Amino acid sequence: MGPMIDDEVTPVFLINGFLEAGKTEFLSFTMDQDYFRTDGKTLLIVCEEGDTEYDDALLKDTKTSVVYVDSLDEITPDRLTELELLHQPERVLIEWNGMWNQDDLKLPKDWTIYQQITIIDMSTFELYVKNMKSLLNAMVKNSELIICNRCDGIEDLDRYKRMLKSMNTKCDIVFEDENGEIDEISEEDLPYDMKADVIKISPEAYGIWYIDCMDKPERYKGKVVEFTAMVMKSSNFPKNYFVPGRMAMTCCAEDMTFLGYICKSKEARNLETRQWVTVRARVEIEYWQDYNGEGPVLYAEEVVPAEPIKDVVQFG
Repeated sequence: MGPMIDDEVTPVFLINGFLEAGKTEFLSFTMDQDYFRTDGKTLLIVCEEGDTEYDDALLKDTKTSVVYVDSLDEITPDRLTELELLHQPERVLIEWNGMWNQDDLKLPKDWTIYQQITIIDMSTFELYVKNMKSLLNAMVKNSELIICNRCDGIEDLDRYKRMLKSMNTKCDIVFEDENGEIDEISEEDLPYDMKADVIKISPEAYGIWYIDCMDKPERYKGKVVEFTAMVMKSSNFPKNYFVPGRMAMTCCAEDMTFLGYICKSKEARNLETRQWVTVRARVEIEYWQDYNGEGPVLYAEEVVPAEPIKDVVQFG
């Protein structure tokens, strides 16, 4: 279950999702795996009672104590510290209530979220996107893994994937139907021609390109792309580098973010932040400090002034 755990810290594994998404089944399955077994005790905090119960034999076998909480007021750092003293767990599992805003979760000082997984029932996803996007965003934005189950018969998985990735570009997303894991988006579904000598990305397709290039960078390695974007420069960048990007709305109008990839260009020194340009560039996959690892790095062939694009980025 992730990195080595410091003795002074109580590791928390947080599983969230809306009611009946399949959180209890997922946690029960995980607790039953060999890799999850530990000599010490586990405290399981369940924030909503769904239709599925935890099996008493499994709880006993995995030395797990369950505590049910009915309201967010019961999850204060003081109350959680009391539970820790009472149960003496080596780790804590929290099954979060999707109707509570996760931004309100306050943990004791020595508790650390080691892993966060969101479970989404795709058969009801559209409903939550329409009505509860801010709650969904609070759950998704810090998750390392999003498991989308019940995908049977859903056509629009690539659009949903982009929507989730726009809330959290670094997470892994797994789609499952009744037969197990499914692969979702193919090159043919993209709104630009991957076989063209220069892949022209329209303003409407920018969000799709940005997410797909982050998700499957090897697909773009060595290819030439062309798009229009706004210039961002920083004194932290080495000479000859800038970021062409665009503003996107991940959740609501207040939650805007700038999406772009670092670009090397001899034109960079002549560019001003907020200026609009059309960039034609080759995509390579390289280490870049701001990515904390490898990611798309653009090598400009041409950077020319362009008219501003008024609209914010869409992911649909």
